[in-house]
Parts: sequence; C-alpha cells; structure tokens
Amino acid sequence: MSRKNRKQEIIENVSVMDVADDGRAVGKAGDLAVFISHAVPGDVVDVRVTRKRKKYVESVPVRFNKYSEWRAEPVCSNFSVCGGGKWQDFDYRQQLIFKHKNVSDCLTRIGKLEVPEIAPVLAADSVLFYRNKLEFTFSSNRWLSAEEIQSESEVVNRNALGFHIPGMFDKVLDIDRCYLQPDPSNAIRTAIRDFALQENMPFYNLRNHQGYLRTLVIRTSSTGEVMTIVCFHHEDMEMREKLLHFVWKRFPEITSLMYVINPKLNDSYADLEVHPYKGLPYMMEEMEGLKFKVGPKSFYQTNSAQAYRLYKMIGAFAELTGREIVYDLYTGTGTIANFLASKAKKVIGVEYVSEAIEDARHNSAINGIRNTTFYAGDMKDVFNMELVRQHGTPDVVTLDPPRAGVHAKVVEALLLAMPKKIIYVSCNPSSQARDLALMQEYYRITAVQPVDMFPHTHHVENIVKLERRM
Repeated sequence: MSRKNRKQEIIENVSVMDVADDGRAVGKAGDLAVFISHAVPGDVVDVRVTRKRKKYVESVPVRFNKYSEWRAEPVCSNFSVCGGGKWQDFDYRQQLIFKHKNVSDCLTRIGKLEVPEIAPVLAADSVLFYRNKLEFTFSSNRWLSAEEIQSESEVVNRNALGFHIPGMFDKVLDIDRCYLQPDPSNAIRTAIRDFALQENMPFYNLRNHQGYLRTLVIRTSSTGEVMTIVCFHHEDMEMREKLLHFVWKRFPEITSLMYVINPKLNDSYADLEVHPYKGLPYMMEEMEGLKFKVGPKSFYQTNSAQAYRLYKMIGAFAELTGREIVYDLYTGTGTIANFLASKAKKVIGVEYVSEAIEDARHNSAINGIRNTTFYAGDMKDVFNMELVRQHGTPDVVTLDPPRAGVHAKVVEALLLAMPKKIIYVSCNPSSQARDLALMQEYYRITAVQPVDMFPHTHHVENIVKLERRM
C-alpha cells in the first residue's frame, strides 16, 4: 500500500526479503521491486521513494515497523554514509550466506553455467581493521550532515579528508576514526588534516579543480612497515616540504614517505612519477616465508590474512607436481606466480603495470626463485600464441583480472592455448560468470570457493577451477 505525501511517495510495510548484487536490500510492493538503502533482510519498513522506474523503485527507510533478527550493532557512526562498511548492521554469519547466494546467482543465472556444489565462503577472522591500503580524498566541499544543514549556525569549516560519498564524486565525508585499517592509519590521517588546516593549505575542489592537497594513500604491511603517499595538485616546494617534513618527524614508524604532483582532472597516479621523500621507495610483505616487495603503484591484495587463504586455495586447485608450465595472467607484483613457483616447472607472469613487473622480478630474486619469467604490457597483446610457442603450452593458467573481467581477445588466446586447468580468481562474480560462459564449451567447472576479503561489505572474492573437457 502506498500514499502520497506532497511530492514524496511513501510505500508502507515493505518486507525486506533479499540483497541485490550491489549490496542494497530488496523487497516487493505489488509487481514492483523495491531497492532499499540501509535495511537488512527481515526488516519491515516504510520507505520514501527516491527514484521510480517501470519495474522497480529506489528508496530509503523512513520508519522501521519491525527489526530483523539478523541485525547487529554497528561500531562506526558513519557506516550508513561511507561506502567502506555498509553492512555493519548485518550479522556477519548472515553476510556470508548472502555472499554465497550472490556467487551462486551470478554463475547459474547470469552465466547459465553448470556448477558443482559451491563451498561455504571462507570467513575472515578479523572483520575490523583488516585492510592494508586506504586512499583518502582532500576536499574543500565537505559533506554536511542533516543536523548541520538544519542548524541555523553558519558552517565555517568545509574542508574534509576522508571518503567520497557513494554516487557523489564531489562530496567527501570527513573521517575522524576509521575501522578499516590498523594503526597508525587514523593518527597519520588526522594529523595531516589538522596540520594542513592550521597552515591554511588549500584543500582541492573536485568541481573547479582548484586547490593544493588532493589525496592521501596509506599502506600498512604484515611486517609492520608503513607507506604514506601525499598527492598534490601542483608543485609548491615550500608548502610541500613543510607538510612532508612534519609527517616524517611526527611519525617515525613511517618507513616510506613519498609524494606525487598530479595536475590531471582525475586522481589516478598510475601514469605519474612517484617521488621518494624519506625512507625506502617500497615496503615489504611476507607470506609463508616468501618476501614480497610492494611499490607505490603495486597491486597487492588489500586483506593480507585472507590473501594467504586465497593463495593456498589457488595452490590446492592447481594440484602442481613440479612438472607443470604455469601462466599467471594479471600477475601484479607476482605474488601468485612466486607462491606457486616452488611446485611448478616454470611460471610465466604477465601484467600491464611495468613497475609491478619490476617488483615481481625483484620478488623472485630476493626469494631465490629462478623459474619465473615476467612480461609487462597490455594482456591482450602480450598473451598470445607467440608467447606460448616461446615458453610452451600451459598446463595451468591462473587469472586474477580487474573488476571488469577478461578481455575477449584474452579468452580467445586461452582457448587456443587450451591449458589443462584454469584457475579464475575474481572480485566481481558477475563479470566472472560472463567470461566463464565463453569457455564452457571447452571447459567444465569442477570447484568453486568464495573467499570473504571484505567483511561488512557486499563484495566477495571467488575462485573457480576449470578443467578441460576431454
């Protein structure tokens, strides 16, 4: 039942039944699907419609008539605004059930794939302070709370250092305490923000592209090292030196302090030079006795503890005997390649980011691994039959692509190479399902293992083992 309230449409007593693949709750109102932000399956809510389409509406709760038994008490006051932990009000055990369902739905409904029984999601031991990398944004246009908007008091400080409001590129939520990354992340961020305010350093405006301070990246490692990268819009040596000197003196635990000058319209610095200021130009990670060099542009799984479980499962699926030729595509810093190398005849890694490939080669060297070869370049151009003729037909191929999935030409090359096994790791089960559908004529899925890399979010990592049809 619905009723109109001036320009606002209210739908009453919506029973929340499910979770959509973007993490929002889902209910029904007649024939309409109702997507609800900040609700939990089992809730019964009155909602205000924010967007209406022919077959669905988007909405926000205005009244909870019944609370779900699966609700939990969130630890962060910003959980419903920032995108880093939207499921904090959702019991963790139930989170895993819905992540499992998401993987199943993607593979069977989107991909139309025949799959064996999907293993339970590998749960995280730590659901807070589990990330080893966070990127924060400076903004001169801070997101205002409802209380601030309704207040008659003038808002003096609009500067912020925190996270983007989801769906609003130019609005940033100022963060005092974040529960995603371990110490000293919070202390570094708040000290830099307060010092910049004290020194009247201009925060960046994301609309008119003016200002000085742009982004802050903090990386922490399981070995206790800390990397801090400050991105500036333009060079101002006096101001830059003042801020970086303060950070280096204030936080002796920082082992790598760097900076970037980024005059572009976007925040990416993958194509820009990262300048060392103090300390080493990298940090070290360690896993099962192996050491990994991680540079400022290197990809490394952001949950170190779960990454170890992920790689062990990849190894179990690969079933290496020491005689196999392995190709590790989207190898990053060569973590998977080096992890598997001791059990393979040789491993060939391919990655787009040249700096990451340099780190991959260094990682092999410092671990005494001599049976790896790495190539940098666009995957669809590098992984081809010429590479296969040079190094031999792969017995096993591991894939860990970005969220968008595998390029169609890479799939074509895979089907030409025809490895015995493919281990496909993905942080996006829907694009993974699309890619797997292109291979199902020649490969059958023999195992599926989801891994929870991102507790309190809807995201889930998924490992699929494929074996060549005879």
